[in-house]
Amino acid sequence: MKRFTRISLGVGSAVLLTAGALYAGPTDDPGIQKREQRQEQRIDQGVKSGQLTPREAGKLDRQQAKITQNEERMKADGKLTNKERAKLNREQNRASKNIYRKKHNNKTAHVS
Repeated sequence: MKRFTRISLGVGSAVLLTAGALYAGPTDDPGIQKREQRQEQRIDQGVKSGQLTPREAGKLDRQQAKITQNEERMKADGKLTNKERAKLNREQNRASKNIYRKKHNNKTAHVS
C-alpha cells in the first residue's frame, strides 16, 4: 500500500508540473520580459539623471510600446516561433542602441 501511495504521489506531481508548464504557455518568455523591463529602467534612469530630454524619452517609450505591441500580435496565435523571437531580439537591439545614443548625446534636461 505504501508503494502504491508513493507512485500515485509521484505521478500526480509530474502531472501537475506538466500542466503548470503547459498553462504558462510557450509565449511566456522571461528573457523577453526581463529585457523590456531593463530597457524601461534605462529610460527612466536617463530621465532622472537628465541624460534624456522629455522628448527623447517619449520617442524611446513609443519605440518600446511598439515592440510590445508587435510581441502581443506575434503571441496572438499562442506560439512565438524562433523567427518571431529573432525579430523581437533585433527590434530590442535597435532600441537598446537608440537608448545609448540618446543618453550619450549632447542634449540634457534640467533636473531639479
